[in-house]
Amino acid sequence: MGNDEAMRFGVLGPIAAWTDDGAAVRIPDRKVRALLADLLLHAGRPVPVASLIDDLWGEELPVNPTGTLQTRVSQLRKALDEAEPGARDLVRTVPSGYAITVPAEAVDAGRFRALATRARQTGSPRMRAATLADALTLWRGPAYVDVATEAFARAAVDRLDEERLAVQEAYAEARLELGEHEPLVAELAELVARHPLRQRLRAAHLLALARSGRQPEALDGYAELRRRLADELGIDPGPDLVALHQRILTDDPTLRSPARVRRTNLPAALTDLIGRSVAIADLTARLEQGARLITLTGPGGVGKTSLALAAAGRFGDEAWLVELASRSGVRSRGGAGARGGACGDARPRTPAAGAGQLRTPGRGRGRGDDPTAPRRPGVAGPGHRP
Repeated sequence: MGNDEAMRFGVLGPIAAWTDDGAAVRIPDRKVRALLADLLLHAGRPVPVASLIDDLWGEELPVNPTGTLQTRVSQLRKALDEAEPGARDLVRTVPSGYAITVPAEAVDAGRFRALATRARQTGSPRMRAATLADALTLWRGPAYVDVATEAFARAAVDRLDEERLAVQEAYAEARLELGEHEPLVAELAELVARHPLRQRLRAAHLLALARSGRQPEALDGYAELRRRLADELGIDPGPDLVALHQRILTDDPTLRSPARVRRTNLPAALTDLIGRSVAIADLTARLEQGARLITLTGPGGVGKTSLALAAAGRFGDEAWLVELASRSGVRSRGGAGARGGACGDARPRTPAAGAGQLRTPGRGRGRGDDPTAPRRPGVAGPGHRP
């Protein structure tokens, strides 16, 4: 069994682990969870015994620190192995100490960073917003919350908090490009209240206010930010914010967001597609990378059409559904085109059946769920895991 691929770990919230079918792994003891957190923080790299002892106990050392650490390692291995036979081998003994051997994206923080990177490389604002939303739903609470006050975790927590805030800002900007300024006003107000000196965040909030016809509130927000920057940091707003303030002040027509007309025939989803987030991400990534033809294969009833529609929906107005005719002349819902087609050629809205193959990963087996399944978050709200 490929345990390094089957097991999933979480640090974006309480320290957690899940089996291949999404079942939570019971980590029995606070020190064992701290040990797992420390190993995941250095995933793929050895952590010396002395460092682990110092991180877990500090100056309150047990009578036999090395023996006690070995006991905690054994407890961690047992917990993993009981949940997923063979998974104990993920925690390796190395000459200098211990290491957990999992790929970066087996940890939710690694998947978060991979999605953020993918979003930065995406030209479509709708696809960028969808990818950033997937990244934000991985958060179940504050990073490394079980050990956030421990010295060994503080730098990682600060770094992840900064990365999360940058993704929230990029997500807001993508949604502003899509004309979603009205719902953003309230969502960003909550985030601005927590980070009042963040200029990029404030710019998105001011733009959302202005586009919602609330120019006086936008001007008041700018004035408040300018006062706080001067009083607390001794600086002025940056040039981008100054330019935005001037545009709001003069009611610049370029601030207005044109009404978006929906130009797609994709049917509205009646329910969420659960347990296929990995397959959707794989499919949409291939389309973003320029794949001309992708065919989904599998027995009837496994959800090929639902998967194609879910992936095509990420492209919004760039997607089109075409009823393809079989050789017998019977028409069937055979192709959802996204950027030319999930099953189509590269010409917009001119799908045709094609070769090529995408096999959907078997996440969520036996439970119909996936611990990475995305739900669309608000800008300020954390993601939740089922």
